[in-house]
Amino acid sequence: MPVPQHIFDPPFDIVRCSHVALGVADLARSKAFYADTLGLVVEDETADALYLRGVEERQHHSIVLQKSSVPVAHAIGFKVGSEEDLDKAANVFCARGLAHGFVERPYQGRTLRAVDPFGLPLELYFSMEKREILLQKYAHYRGVQPQRLDHFNVFAPDVQGSLDFYASLGFRLTEYAEEDGPDGRIAAGWMHRKGNVHDLAFTNGTGPRLHHAAYWVPTALNIIHLCDLMATTGYLGGLERGPGRHGISNAFFLYVRCPDGHRIELYTSDYQTMDPDHEPIRWSLRDPRRQTLWGQAAPKSWFEQGTAFEGVAQLEALFKAQVIVAD
Repeated sequence: MPVPQHIFDPPFDIVRCSHVALGVADLARSKAFYADTLGLVVEDETADALYLRGVEERQHHSIVLQKSSVPVAHAIGFKVGSEEDLDKAANVFCARGLAHGFVERPYQGRTLRAVDPFGLPLELYFSMEKREILLQKYAHYRGVQPQRLDHFNVFAPDVQGSLDFYASLGFRLTEYAEEDGPDGRIAAGWMHRKGNVHDLAFTNGTGPRLHHAAYWVPTALNIIHLCDLMATTGYLGGLERGPGRHGISNAFFLYVRCPDGHRIELYTSDYQTMDPDHEPIRWSLRDPRRQTLWGQAAPKSWFEQGTAFEGVAQLEALFKAQVIVAD
């Protein structure tokens, strides 16, 4: 299938991925996991929500945990380059006949909520309340020492269509996994705005569903420490996959599941991609090194389980990708 054409004068400027909002059943239980174990910093707390960030982040929050009767995702968020870009974005979604509208969000300025052609809910904003950077306030370092939100991965029923749509908004493809043969279809793709491997990735599957949100951490040793911590503090069952090194992105990784089942990746050591002539790297869908450079296959849950977006109808994937699954 065709690799999408990169454009360098997009209709509006998306700077980077910014935040995610998740529904959780028990805020105290979630606080014990996300703050006390992973090490995210609680910036504000209400009876119905927790707002957390990494130590490098100057924005008020990068993850919002909202009390919910069922574990859902509400939206993934992106920062744009200016207030004018919000109006330009609204015009783009309007012209394409996609649902959109400005909404109020705590601690955020004017926020555009929109959906992509496949129903994925997005939040776009320019301004968010600022907080003191904690990067060199080492007393705040706990758990895996999360620095910043790095990317999202979404189950997409039409990976090619998703890649084409986001390429039209200025996202650039860095790596992709494709079936072999002259009619091979792209089953997964990694796209960026901020100049590393990805802000947004798509995995073939029933969706849209949130596959995971990922936080950048300082070193691989931080990830290994989190494994020890979770294994000895009641979270052993939440260690889903890793630690290991991806072939795609070269990142050292660990996937964990929170008490509500949301998947969080801890991630470090990928590479720069900002050159305008950076060419996407193709991987065969059957190459075991793409999942893990060391050859270990991912578990079945990694390919099948994800978080539904609240109120969003899910579509079956256009085809079933023949991926390598661990026994």
